[in-house]
Amino acid sequence: MNAEGGTLNQEFEITWGESRAKIHNNGGLLTLSMDKASGSGFRSRNEYLFGKIEMQVKLVSGNSAGTVTTYYMSSEDGLIHDEIDFEFLGNETGDPYTLHTNVYSRGKGDREQQFFLWFDPTTDFHTYSILWNPFRIVFSVDGTPIREFKNMEKLGVPFPTKLPMRVYSSIWNGEDWATKGGRVKTDWNKAPFTASYRNYKAKACIWNLRPSNSSNNDWRRETLNATGLERMKWVRDKYMVYDYCNDKMRFPQGLPPECNFS
Repeated sequence: MNAEGGTLNQEFEITWGESRAKIHNNGGLLTLSMDKASGSGFRSRNEYLFGKIEMQVKLVSGNSAGTVTTYYMSSEDGLIHDEIDFEFLGNETGDPYTLHTNVYSRGKGDREQQFFLWFDPTTDFHTYSILWNPFRIVFSVDGTPIREFKNMEKLGVPFPTKLPMRVYSSIWNGEDWATKGGRVKTDWNKAPFTASYRNYKAKACIWNLRPSNSSNNDWRRETLNATGLERMKWVRDKYMVYDYCNDKMRFPQGLPPECNFS
């Protein structure tokens, strides 16, 4: 069955953080907050096997150092779990957020790529989307693709194809590592730290329901066209700050095989 996003209280359930997670405006807005005692989080009520997921997010403003705001898809099978990650690493006032991306398949991650954004993500809502079909995963920001991870299982590279995933989000304290390698700590005088969410859309296959033949399933075969590839190159040339495929010190036995074909 093809799923279309509804109101946030229909689509999501609060999973932790008690009153720090709140749904407002009859399901039109969701906020997650963190104080010194705890962060908070939510997850989708549905599990999906492939889909195109998007959400508008406004990040913690001001001094967000030490905060980690996550928006990701993940399966629930522990050691062999699959995961597709957006993580937003806070920073001191005036310094940019770091957008951290990663892909796990069958429990293997270590595929980090990081970016600065070309706008201030704290002054307004921006759209972050994940395309996940049998051929590729594409991370996009405001419709601009920033990363593509292709299915290269024929080359022995694991790719998430079998485990259903939920959509998750959370805000938590990562001061030991998130900002400048942990050198800058969270300023608890600025708490609570709050991120806001709205306009969730899911064109996706709900797990355990009969597939739909709807025209909305175009995402199943979606690829990056020439314009998308050009825009992705622009982002990666100007705003990428870390790519595991360039980190030869980290992989002394040789870079992961997908790095030779991406």
